[in-house]
Amino acid sequence: MSTRPLPPETLDELVAAYAGTAQAVLDLGLTCRPEDFGKPTQCPGWTVKDQISHVVGLESGFVTGEFNQVEVPEYPWIRSDFGRFMEQAVEERRSRTGHEVVQELAHVLPRRLRALRDPGNTLDTPVTPVLGGLATLGEQLPVRIIDIWCHEQDLREALGRPGNLDSPAAAAFVNTVLQAFPARAAKAGLQPGTSVIIESTGPVLAREGVRITPKPDGTLWGESLFSGQAHVDETDETTGEVIIVPKGSITTIRLTTEALTRRGAGRVPTADLRYTVDGDPSVAAAVLNRLAVTP
Repeated sequence: MSTRPLPPETLDELVAAYAGTAQAVLDLGLTCRPEDFGKPTQCPGWTVKDQISHVVGLESGFVTGEFNQVEVPEYPWIRSDFGRFMEQAVEERRSRTGHEVVQELAHVLPRRLRALRDPGNTLDTPVTPVLGGLATLGEQLPVRIIDIWCHEQDLREALGRPGNLDSPAAAAFVNTVLQAFPARAAKAGLQPGTSVIIESTGPVLAREGVRITPKPDGTLWGESLFSGQAHVDETDETTGEVIIVPKGSITTIRLTTEALTRRGAGRVPTADLRYTVDGDPSVAAAVLNRLAVTP
């Protein structure tokens, strides 16, 4: 799979991508009118102010090394312990004004950037492993970039201010969605031999394909079409029988970077998504229904 522009990989590239999307969140917040903060976003249960609260709550915790424990009501949009953890920063700031939350981010972000730009840092520099055991900068920063950029796009959609779809952070999010695509396509209920290609038509250009392939135990896996490796039929380890994958249909899905990432974030249902299909529309819908990478 190739992506243009390429997603950030080096520490300098990762820090620059982080700074770009975090600053965009701050800039959007600084230009909000008081009534803007209460606007709903595509992230269930969260307003514009809640989105900024989420970002500043996590980034403040990374600066201080402490995440405040806050009791969270049984909101209907919370579906897991992870979601409850993410809600704490939002709940903690519900009594504050949107302006106060933005000013907190304006105070936290420079401190966070100073720490990230420390000349002694490397990708292996240890960090406080608060989220999913991410223990180094090289593990943490990519996750923070795609998370903040996703919420930046939530803000832009709610405020009617599209942008930053050609940024390194956008490339990182597209790359994340398409890397997960083969495994998700394997769970879409497709027939063995079916091939599906997704093309992001821009501003980030990307393409990934998958062929649904049976394993000896009868389960299916998604074989990447553009991995640079030739296909090898599976062999049953017990009988030695070669499991030949039948020829199947090919379906190509084309959609913009915005549409791909909104679906990849789980923000827009497939039925409301704008995309084109060459091939079987039912196959395309089944794959897109499985595409979301957010919790």
